[in-house]
Amino acid sequence: MAGRSTSRARSDAARPSWSGFRRPGRPRRFTGTRPAPPLQPCAAAPPRATSRHLAPSHRLRGTVLTAPRTATAVYPRSVQPLPAPFDRLAAGLPAEIHVAGSELLNRRLLTKDMAFPLDERTAFGLHGLLPDRVFSIEEQLDLEHEHIRVKTDALEQYIGLAALQDRNATLFYRLLAEHMEEYLPIVYTPTVGRACQEFSHIVRRTRGIWLTPADRDRIPDVLRAAPYEDVRLIVVTDNERILGLGDQGAGGMAIPIGKLALYTAACGIHPVVTLPVSLDVGTDNQALLADPLYLGFRAPRLRGAAYDAFVEAFVQGVHEVWPGCLVQFEDFKQHNALRILDRYRGRIPCFNDDIQGTAAVVVAGVLAAMRHLGTGWADQRIVLAGAGAAGTGIARLLRLAMIADGIAETTARDAISLIDSQGLVHEGRTGLDPDKQSLAMPVEVARDAGLTLATNGRGPEPGLLDVVTALRPTILIGTTGHGGTFSEPIVRAMAAGTDRPIVLPLSNPTSISEAVPADVIEWSDGRALVATGSPFPPVSRAGRTWEIGQANNVFIFPGIGLGAIVAESRAVTDEMFLMAAETLAEHVTAARLESGALYPTVSALRVVSRAIAVRVAAEAIRAGLSPLPHDTDVEALVDGAMWWPAYAPYRRAAVPDAPSEAAG
Repeated sequence: MAGRSTSRARSDAARPSWSGFRRPGRPRRFTGTRPAPPLQPCAAAPPRATSRHLAPSHRLRGTVLTAPRTATAVYPRSVQPLPAPFDRLAAGLPAEIHVAGSELLNRRLLTKDMAFPLDERTAFGLHGLLPDRVFSIEEQLDLEHEHIRVKTDALEQYIGLAALQDRNATLFYRLLAEHMEEYLPIVYTPTVGRACQEFSHIVRRTRGIWLTPADRDRIPDVLRAAPYEDVRLIVVTDNERILGLGDQGAGGMAIPIGKLALYTAACGIHPVVTLPVSLDVGTDNQALLADPLYLGFRAPRLRGAAYDAFVEAFVQGVHEVWPGCLVQFEDFKQHNALRILDRYRGRIPCFNDDIQGTAAVVVAGVLAAMRHLGTGWADQRIVLAGAGAAGTGIARLLRLAMIADGIAETTARDAISLIDSQGLVHEGRTGLDPDKQSLAMPVEVARDAGLTLATNGRGPEPGLLDVVTALRPTILIGTTGHGGTFSEPIVRAMAAGTDRPIVLPLSNPTSISEAVPADVIEWSDGRALVATGSPFPPVSRAGRTWEIGQANNVFIFPGIGLGAIVAESRAVTDEMFLMAAETLAEHVTAARLESGALYPTVSALRVVSRAIAVRVAAEAIRAGLSPLPHDTDVEALVDGAMWWPAYAPYRRAAVPDAPSEAAG
């Protein structure tokens, strides 16, 4: 079929396959007879990585790294294989299956649909339940690819892919892995935003765990209802800041579902050990509350101490049921995202992709651009428009990258300017929250640049155009959530101050991107290097074509997660994200940079994710955050944990003992 991925040329037998983690050990789920160690009560938030914590002895590839943060709760456990029968199936080995007939056909992680061979049709009583033709998985892929491509609306394609995931998970993940460039914008941004908005009207089958305030005192019991017992990765959202769309209530569950699909397709984390979770604490979206078909918790959003207690109960519950499980916080609003991350990052292995993943992918783009231009951190002046969770996270990691490169802390501080809805963030402003205070520009630096600051809170603060004109930045980054923020006067002012401006309008979906790449290239007379948070087509101007690289977190979080899981890291540190950024930048080819793109093609995602996972796992072991010995073969460990979706041979088990429904 036209459009078939060339990756098919490589046989299934040659694919890297999840063969299970290497060493046997005790079960992860704890029962009432052997309770999990108590999670330590919240202490003061562990310090973020800053120059005050630099340890010159920690180096990797010539980069100075910060000293590892010590987690306050330590729960080493042995590396585990996948639960049966998936341990053998994922390795391509014959496995005994305890269900048969229509029940087997309806198990989404076990079914092969029309690819069951004749001997298995006989053994499992499938004759008559399937058409006569036996398909290969390649033929199934062609058929499903055709089913999706004939749908002209992106949301309908999303619904079609979700239906395939519900019916045959192996085929879904294989299709996504082989056609990532085509389907990434469908299963994730920008189409997933529409799916969140329409969730109550398009959902066909629920998945994951939904927790409401009514569940606060029974969260461990609710978690134990998950389809599989050995959960190692949770993506959880409270649904309040879904992409740039705000509070989407229960519809935000599409985000954890989509992220976990990418974990599997991008780096082979088997879906049997993953779980999407919605903290459905209500919604302040009046349109949802008025919708008679809204399927979420119909109440105003929980806030304050009650909200904090609910999140604490969730974290305690996860620790009780799956101690050591990696938790990815997703799409929490800024006022909760930062403090939740700081509260729990020293107690459980966790990270916030909106803060840390976004920061890493931005640093990677800047590193790639500097390599292309032959410049370094000392040459950069950076303006960040948008001081929410993503913006402040980017600023912190940029500062850490500069300091790690040997730049003095004060110089790194002065090189980064932050703009919020009030204007320039500077030390003379009152009422700044602690996260902005740590990034505020000194008053004397602003005035030396010719900026006029408000006096005693009176008068306007310098706006984005003022700051760009005065500071002449080399890099302009947008996380505002407002389309058109990078106007023609702003881009032209930037282009007047630097030969090769680096412009990163990161807000997504596409409708709220700070600028359209074609405009940025036109207004800079073709001199700008542009990358965006949402996908954009190539730009043609004056006989030249620019590829627009997408600063997509999918280049970062799968490798971070896989590396942390295989190493059983007790924490996910800032150093790991800086390493991930460096690794991603190294995978941008010279040809991509010449074409204008600052990121690899999505087709390289699995290779990039593997490389990041290897570095993250190695860092966890080096930093003493992993129970694994220092002589662990990390590459073999990572390779053994990367499942490639394929069918394996089945044998009929002698005694029926049906496992629980597949999670897929």
